[in-house]
Amino acid sequence: MHFYAIGDIHGHLGLLQAAHKLIADDMARHGPGQVVHVGDLVDRGPDSRGVIDFLMQGIADGQNWVVLKGNHDRMFTRFLRDPHEPEPGLRSELSWLHPRLGGPDTLASYGVANAGDRPVAKVHADATAAVPQAHLDFLNACPTQHRAGEALFVHAGIRPGFALEDQSETDLVWIRDPFLKWTASFGPLVVHGHTAIDQATHYGNRLNIDSGAAYGGPLSAVVIKGREAALLTREGRRKLIPARL
Repeated sequence: MHFYAIGDIHGHLGLLQAAHKLIADDMARHGPGQVVHVGDLVDRGPDSRGVIDFLMQGIADGQNWVVLKGNHDRMFTRFLRDPHEPEPGLRSELSWLHPRLGGPDTLASYGVANAGDRPVAKVHADATAAVPQAHLDFLNACPTQHRAGEALFVHAGIRPGFALEDQSETDLVWIRDPFLKWTASFGPLVVHGHTAIDQATHYGNRLNIDSGAAYGGPLSAVVIKGREAALLTREGRRKLIPARL
């Protein structure tokens, strides 16, 4: 069996559609497989609303897709619930509406303009009126981990030394160190995003597929069989050779 995974999307609908086209072409040659999106659907890119619509419609149409929750997806829904509720993974001096995080870009895709330059209460009121409840329900229902074959799919990573059932949601969507520095086996191959790098990289114990779409980089789509992985390109599969940290 093989599985597919797509990295952090960050509001780039065109890149997401292109990634699914690569997967469809690969399925035509090698057979169908489940597709896992590792989260961060929203923020920074131009069409977060379109990304959510696309994924919701695909699942409604019966596509074998899994959509995981990322930290940006959680910040979005948390802001809509209570704009003053602290986000445990975020530095206290920042908020989702800070330009670095991309919340205003997400709200702009729903027609809420200048979200970073107006009083929070007004922005929250406009956002509550503009964002469909179905979108919030979809994001809130996204799981934070998915096991398939020999792979564990999460957004950010896992905390070494803790059983999978004991992982906290905040770690699953926010962790970097000590996960990124861990060189021993996690058991399953951990497939993740969250930490942007130049290109999808296989480290042996984990596979990072966040290739920086949020910052002008590509959106990676990979195919995984067992513990092996290949990047999908217009020319076909390009095997990812495990590197040493």
